[in-house]
Amino acid sequence: MEKYLPLLAMTLLAVAQVYADDPADSKIVIGPRNLYLYDGANALEAGDAVEGVSLTLKGLELAIGGREIKIAHSNLCAGFVLLDQAETALQHCDWVLENDPYHWRTYNNRAIAYLRLGRLEESDADIAKGQTLNPRSENLKEVRGMYLDEVNPVDEKITIDDRRNEPNLPLKEPE
Repeated sequence: MEKYLPLLAMTLLAVAQVYADDPADSKIVIGPRNLYLYDGANALEAGDAVEGVSLTLKGLELAIGGREIKIAHSNLCAGFVLLDQAETALQHCDWVLENDPYHWRTYNNRAIAYLRLGRLEESDADIAKGQTLNPRSENLKEVRGMYLDEVNPVDEKITIDDRRNEPNLPLKEPE
């Protein structure tokens, strides 16, 4: 039987070659399977929300499997928050959380969307849920600060007296 294994392997390889696409179209892919999602995520991280959302929408069309679809919706949630399109962001955030209620980053992004819409109680609830899932998150701490600034704005109690910084110039020119 062992002497037939190499023959079987060669036969399978030959059959695969017969049924393979045109060699000019075939390629070896090393790296991410969905380049649109990958490039979209990089654009979002670089702060280019327009390009990031555009690429991610293309990536969503090509997404295979639940993981890629979740990544696409999660990134679209963040991207539309960056574009200040909170209502659209909420649609993508909600999709992610319906499918993965333990995705703390989406709670973070949805909390920001709720803040932008003035829905403070929902924002607070999402921050609390996210911090329950990831208590060490610096992002959630920043969003908590944004929330507190909205709910309890800080009044300036210190007034800076700039009079000491004025130059001591003569008021008249000497004659």
